[in-house]
Amino acid sequence: MGRRNLRRAGILLFWLALWQGAAWKLAQPIFLVGPWETVQALWRLSGSSAFWQAVAWSFGRIGAGFGLAFLAGVGCGSLGYALPWFGELLAPVVTLMKTVPVASFVILALIWAGAERLSVVVSFLVVFPILYVNTIAGLKAADRRLLEMAQVFRVRPAAKIWHIYRPALVPYLLSACRVALGMAWKSGVAAEVIGTPAHSIGERLYMAKVFFGTDELFAWTAVVIALSFLFERAVLALLKKAAEA
Repeated sequence: MGRRNLRRAGILLFWLALWQGAAWKLAQPIFLVGPWETVQALWRLSGSSAFWQAVAWSFGRIGAGFGLAFLAGVGCGSLGYALPWFGELLAPVVTLMKTVPVASFVILALIWAGAERLSVVVSFLVVFPILYVNTIAGLKAADRRLLEMAQVFRVRPAAKIWHIYRPALVPYLLSACRVALGMAWKSGVAAEVIGTPAHSIGERLYMAKVFFGTDELFAWTAVVIALSFLFERAVLALLKKAAEA
């Protein structure tokens, strides 16, 4: 385990050194800054209350969008599995959500919901089909022999769900969340950049672009990556704990 961590640290240091070297070689801070300049900008930004307000604002709304999509995706996916007609009814909507470009979602959501709720709506629309499709796939993967045995012994529906469907579903949800969490942050922040709601990370990214603050642009990007990573770890840990219960 220690050797693996050392190898990962070495790989990270290699790319950071390459990045810093490229920044020094180019010597054009408007086009590219290195990790050292990014850390300096991040340190400077983190000293203001506006920084933490933007972090809390975006984290809360993107997290809410993901949470709502998770509940709706698992709920509708379960209904789609139990009631085939319901799955057929939702199929065109899910296909539309999977194929329509995110930019179109952003523009429509900006018209319908306004800038304040934009990241919630867009995160929901991007995440929902991923959770919906994987929920149905996970439920279909439940062991048929166990289900037949449960039917023979007249096992209660709640026990059947907990002991047969849950273990089959959790791996699919873990796989779906690994993809959906990153997509939620990418789409949510992109929506904020377009809608520029006040006190959001997207607004700060947009302002950094307008004023050619490349160091702040990189700093805010690092913040988004860190928040996405921490959020992913927290959600996956909760799902794994549910699987072990």
